[in-house]
Formats: sequence, structure tokens, C-alpha cells
Amino acid sequence: MADSSLNLENLPSRTMHINRMINSNYSRTPSRTIYSDRFIPSRSGSNFALFDISNSPTSAEGKEDGSGTYNSLLRAALFGPDTPDKKDSFGLPANRNIFRYKTETKRSLHSLSPFGLDESVPGITHSPVKAPRKVPRSPYKIWDASRCRRVRTLEGHRLRVGALAWSSSVLSSGSRDKSILQRDIRAQDDFVSKLSGHKSEVCGLKWSYDNRELASGGNDNKLFVWNQHSTQPVLKYCEHTAAVKAIAWSPHLHGLLASGGGTADRCIRFWNTTTNTHLSCMDTGSQVCNLVWSKNVNELVSTHGYSQNQIIVWRYPTMSKLATLTGHTYRVLYLAISPDGQTIVTGAGDETLRFWNVFPSPKSQNTDSEIGASSFGRTTIR
Repeated sequence: MADSSLNLENLPSRTMHINRMINSNYSRTPSRTIYSDRFIPSRSGSNFALFDISNSPTSAEGKEDGSGTYNSLLRAALFGPDTPDKKDSFGLPANRNIFRYKTETKRSLHSLSPFGLDESVPGITHSPVKAPRKVPRSPYKIWDASRCRRVRTLEGHRLRVGALAWSSSVLSSGSRDKSILQRDIRAQDDFVSKLSGHKSEVCGLKWSYDNRELASGGNDNKLFVWNQHSTQPVLKYCEHTAAVKAIAWSPHLHGLLASGGGTADRCIRFWNTTTNTHLSCMDTGSQVCNLVWSKNVNELVSTHGYSQNQIIVWRYPTMSKLATLTGHTYRVLYLAISPDGQTIVTGAGDETLRFWNVFPSPKSQNTDSEIGASSFGRTTIR
């Protein structure tokens, strides 16, 4: 009992001592370190609304100072640099569904490059795949004839004139009277010389690109070559079995001449007038009415009559068909090419003119021999 009473008596003094220690200015020793068992990061700076997640654990209180920078970096990484058209009224990207799958219908080979699409990388060249050229299957233009004024009338032929060819200031004309007249439009005379050799109507004439040789075709199935000073043919070719109306000189190889035969022949033949040799023959299946060579690529176009009335684009020397164009209902008797070498115009017995884009531009002749796509339409001129 004595011990118990002693302890009870000392209890108030001990309590007072403890209180004094608690209320005193107690300071920790500087070397003392307090450790915790785990670290819980603060998510106050995370913008969960960016991903359309409901009940986002965001709070307006206690935002970290770097939250604005974090949001800007996150938006730039996911959506690219901010632009006015990418933001809505709240400053967020207009399309916040970053996981939506987008199907790509066409991908360039540039996208497969490990260097991306940066064309400025030195030493890196990107060669696009060459798409095949396609010839439009329909004429592309509407056309109005401008008014023409007659400046001179040249006489000399006794019968109809069915063939004409220019060589600088000299105009050659072929007639049913079997003759070819050479007319210098600078002279006062109707003609300066007369070429004789065909036994029937002269229906085809064409000067070479160097203006040194004149090729003529006739209803006598003959193909003749004349020089600048001859009045008799210097070369005679008799292989065709029908009238020779279609004639074309190659602008790519000196002395290369193409000729086409009529209904009983249907062939395109190639000649080397330098060596006086027959090179090749291609049966087209139809009457050959006209031939013209492209100045931009090593190709030529032919127009036809019975029985297909078609227009064919050929690749030389393989003579593979690049395109077959249809639309005329009668034989295509007339053919001309534009000065730039891309467009041809055809005239037929159906009383229509049709314009076609068949050859590439001069700029593409060294990079692509295929016919490139171009805009086209269809118009009938009567």
C-alpha cells in the first residue's frame, strides 16, 4: 500500500513533466532523417479530359506549376503543333479520339522511306514509280474555224488536186493528172518545176524534215522519192499492193520513211532511203489512210478506213499498239498534228473533226515513254 500511494502521488508531477516537454520548443537534430514506406505521385497536373475519360481525377486545387507545359508537350506529341483550325473553343484539339483507325487508300513510296518525307536531306533522291501512259479514248476539244482570206490562186493542174506538202517557201501539189507541181510562192509563176513518174493519180506527198527529199504515193501502188533538183524519182518502191496515200518521215532517224497501203494492202512498211532498203512490214487489218510521227517520242499514229475506221498509236520499232481510238463512223481521211507534238486532229467521211491527246510533252520524252493521263472530253463537229 505504501508503494501504491507513492506512485499515485508522483503521477501528477510526471504528467506535468511530459506536458512541458511537448509544449517546449523542441527541435530535431539536423542529422536525423525521416523515411516513408512508399511514394504516391501527385496527378493533379494530368489532363485526363484530353482522352475523354469520365471522372478524371483532376482538381482545381494544388495544380503543379508544370502542368501547363506538360499539357502543351502532350498535345504537340499526339496531334502536332497547335494551329487555329485544330482547336475548339476550349483550346483543345477538335478531334480528341486519338485511337481512331484511319484507312489509307493510297500510299506513296516516300512514306516507306526511313528518312520520312524530308526532301531536303542531302544526298537522298526519291524516284517516283513511273505510271503507264494512257491514251484518252475520246476527243477532248470544241473547235471553231477562224475566218480565212484568200491571198493567191495557183493554177497548173488539169484535174483535181488531192495532195499538198510544204517545204519552207515551196508548196508541192499532186493531182489526178499524174503530175507533181513545185510552186515557189515567192515567184510570180504558178509553178517552177513539174515532176512526172506516177502512172495514176498522186494521192500522197510528204517532205523530209531536212527538206531534201520528197516522198510521193500514187494510185498506181507506187512509192517514189525525189530530191530537190530531180524531175524524175531517185528511188522507187513497188511492194505495196494498193494505193499509197499515207506517208511519214521519221524526225528521229535520217532517211527513215513509213508508208501505208489501201484496202487491198492494209500494211505499214518502213524504208531506209539512205541505204535504199525495205526494213519491215506490219499488217494493220484496215485500209491505211494517214501516218504521222511524234516529234517527242519514237512513236507514230495511223488512221484507217475500211473496215474499222480506227486510229492507232504505235511504238516504234516494235510496232506494239499503245492505243486504239474509235469514234469516227467513216474512214479517217485527214490527219494533222499540233506544233507542240501532243495533239492530233482527225477528219472523216462522217463530216466531223475530232481532237485527241495522244503524245506526251517534249519535257517528258527523256523520263517517260508511256502516255500520261490527261483531261479529255468528247465533241462532234459537223
